[in-house]
Amino acid sequence: MVIKVCVAGVSGWTGSEVARGVIASKDMVLSSAMARTTRGRDVGNVLGFDQAIGIEINDNIRDALNADTDVFIDYTKTEVVKDHVLYAIEQGIAVVIGTSGLTADDYDEIAERAQERGVGVVGGGNFSLTATMMQHLALIAAEHIPQFEVLECAWAEKEDVPSGTARELAEKLGDVQKPNQVRPINSLHGPHEARGADINGVQVHCVRIPGFTLRCEAIFGMKGERLVISHEAGQSAEPYVSGTLLAARKAVTFKGLVRGLDELLFGKQ
Repeated sequence: MVIKVCVAGVSGWTGSEVARGVIASKDMVLSSAMARTTRGRDVGNVLGFDQAIGIEINDNIRDALNADTDVFIDYTKTEVVKDHVLYAIEQGIAVVIGTSGLTADDYDEIAERAQERGVGVVGGGNFSLTATMMQHLALIAAEHIPQFEVLECAWAEKEDVPSGTARELAEKLGDVQKPNQVRPINSLHGPHEARGADINGVQVHCVRIPGFTLRCEAIFGMKGERLVISHEAGQSAEPYVSGTLLAARKAVTFKGLVRGLDELLFGKQ
């Protein structure tokens, strides 16, 4: 079976690498593409190929999904991704969500719609294999260590806080257990915001400063010792490609929502 894929955000940092991966794969074909800034141009020209490939970039999801498509992959913007995902689901098209910024409530709505329409959706805060391993190991640690927090650092202009990586990590850690708060935050003197944001009972701290691409870490503490499990991204989007394509291959095989690449890698799908 050849999987027909639409990539939204095809001229972006990650979306362009994912599109190259789709084109290079043996079991996928790029059926259409979407990007507002490069609308009307040929995908091959935008990706720097020697020649055009005959796929014109659309600037809206309705036109992009007019083509015969099995999976819609979104690497666009926080403010539009939910509408994109819900529209694709209504068309009966499986979805891979690479764009960050969606909340737990957003994913609850997406899960309900996906189940109703009988399509598969994979939503991931990070499709890098090493980032997924960081999260997997942190969840194991959270079963045994009762005090932990999340710290993440990203480039100064990043639009969403926390990153999808940190948000997903905190939500899943809080599902394992709610960390102990030795000193309740409401009993502290000074601005309570200094202790970070509460996401599913886990304190999450965000730094936005030049010099970072993305660093995310789970910090565990016990008396006299500390464990830090961290992941740091480099300057290339290439690490996200294989995980995204794995998610696309899986999304056409089940119904409903799978949250996180770890769910695919460790036997739950």
